[in-house]
Amino acid sequence: MTTMSALGEPCVLLKLGEIVLKGKNRELFERRLISNIREALQELGLKVDVRRRHGVVAIFLPLGATVEESEAVAQRVADVPGLVWIHPAWRVAKDPDSVLKAGIELFRDREEVKRGAAFAVRSRRRDKRFPMRSNELDRFVGGAINDEYGLPVDLRHPELTLSIEVDRDEVFVFTGGIPGQGGLPVGSSGRALVLMSGGIDSPVAAYRMMRRGLHVDFLHFSGIPFTTSESIYKAYALVRKLDRFQGRSRLWVVPFGKAQQSIRSSGQDRLAVIAQRRLMLKTAEEVAHRIRASALITGDALGQVSSQTLTNITAQDHAVELPILRPLIGWDKTEIMAEARRLGTLEISELPDEDCCSLLAPKRAETRAKIEDLKQIEKRLDAEELAVQLADSIQEYTL
Repeated sequence: MTTMSALGEPCVLLKLGEIVLKGKNRELFERRLISNIREALQELGLKVDVRRRHGVVAIFLPLGATVEESEAVAQRVADVPGLVWIHPAWRVAKDPDSVLKAGIELFRDREEVKRGAAFAVRSRRRDKRFPMRSNELDRFVGGAINDEYGLPVDLRHPELTLSIEVDRDEVFVFTGGIPGQGGLPVGSSGRALVLMSGGIDSPVAAYRMMRRGLHVDFLHFSGIPFTTSESIYKAYALVRKLDRFQGRSRLWVVPFGKAQQSIRSSGQDRLAVIAQRRLMLKTAEEVAHRIRASALITGDALGQVSSQTLTNITAQDHAVELPILRPLIGWDKTEIMAEARRLGTLEISELPDEDCCSLLAPKRAETRAKIEDLKQIEKRLDAEELAVQLADSIQEYTL
């Protein structure tokens, strides 16, 4: 394990994104972000000190922390929405000579240096009391690195960049970083409920809304007792995969098979899929009220399947009063799959299972469902009462 060296103390610098544009509300967003960072780091078992600065957040590790622990902290917070860059850094004394020594040490034994890569030094002086201006510090440290290693300077397209940030009490030096998730801190926009099918689309939709500040719960409709529990296992695995972005995720499962059987028995074969979707939304709305969620989220993409034509989407919206958020509405399948692959959910979604929707797949599905025809089906089913009964039957799975 690598401990403290001539560089100083390992720490992590976090760069904020659109939070800095929030004006008078910025304080609220930053407090939520700090809380999310601290919660995410609890699993590492380190007593870290998280401090807000002008436009950045600094994470100070306990005395004697190792480089490996610093890197673990950086990797963990890279999954926290609201951050755009994560920099494993070194905290050094606030004087030019200490900064110079740290810069030279950071370049030692690097592969880029061994092959003579071009470099640049970028300084930012947040504390104007520091004796050197930013451009003076750049030349001071860059000249010493050039003398030590004989590297060429390229200020436009450097292969290796040394960043120096002069703060109130110390100076941070680092090279490179990890891109963050961007967006807003989870929880800053409220709470919503995701209809989690187990397919490719809904996990991506859930993630996109987490990035917009929503803390989400997940509702899965199982075909039990006419299917096995495979779809529940998939939904659980997907929620576990997504939980790293928000924490405290909850999965709710509705046994939906008998309700589907009732819809099939209604005799409206071509409308069965849309009728089922409306009943799912009504049930989801009832659950959302109980858990104080303010919106529903689906993975619908316009025109992707018959139930997602504009007419059918309108017919589904009419079933509930809560807003239905569809973050993938303008995406095509290739884009959705690429995002699912990046998130690590695609491999899980592609596992075989008995999807409850397969129980109602008609030979020809209606692409232009009429709301009045759907209401007649729901009247015969007493859909409002059925939705309450389904909500009463849910089972919670806590991660």
